[in-house]
Amino acid sequence: MKKQKSEKKVIEDFGMEWVHFDQSSISNLDKKKIFDDYFKIFPKKILNKHSIGFDAGCGTGRWSYFVAPLVKKMHCIDPSNSINIAKKNLKKFNNCKFYKQTILKMKLPNNSMDFGFSLGVLHHTIDVQSNLNNCVDKLKKDSPFLLYLYYKFENKPMIYKIFWQISDIFRKVISRLPFALKVIVCNIIAIVIYFPLAKLCMFMKKFNLKISSIPLYYYHDKPFYVMKNDSLDRFGTTLEKRFSQKEIREMMLEAGLKNIKFSKN
Repeated sequence: MKKQKSEKKVIEDFGMEWVHFDQSSISNLDKKKIFDDYFKIFPKKILNKHSIGFDAGCGTGRWSYFVAPLVKKMHCIDPSNSINIAKKNLKKFNNCKFYKQTILKMKLPNNSMDFGFSLGVLHHTIDVQSNLNNCVDKLKKDSPFLLYLYYKFENKPMIYKIFWQISDIFRKVISRLPFALKVIVCNIIAIVIYFPLAKLCMFMKKFNLKISSIPLYYYHDKPFYVMKNDSLDRFGTTLEKRFSQKEIREMMLEAGLKNIKFSKN
């Protein structure tokens, strides 16, 4: 019962987050840049007018927005109220179907999908392996699945791990605040931490200095809206898990995936 309440709270929090950050204030160009970061390793030939796929934990539909026009049908699954935002953001596509369901209970037939993806979702669930297993069960044999999970920074300098350990203490406190107050606190974090580090990295890059060892360097070319959104995404959830590359590979193999490829980024 306690686990169910915990996951229900996470779903409610993300529903409010995506209603607040419905992606209407960010340009398609900026969204496409982030989409390309994720999908760089995805086999693009799969995305064609004959393929049917699913977005597990679609949120606002920001990734399906770029996939839907390329494929025959997109199934968008999310248990929170953000599914209504996804319907609004994807209304110009007539090949999208929406389900307000958890990933464990999504009602797609097994062995029916040509591709699938779940980006930044499963690490916020209690049973990551079972959720991943259910995603893979929906795929036809040898079909690709794109997965993004929070990782343990094992390929980063020690400062990354220290930075995360400190931030996680704050997350455990901030995530329990009322939503309106949580938004204010996370906006402040975006202003005083995300923004200065992003601008520092932008300045350093102009002089061809290495920025990949600096925490939050990823945001050096991202709009402030993304920083505010990701600050709330990072500090606003009560449930967060991180995995090493070895652990992720083992989970993917356990789910039945093969030919596993990790992004170099």
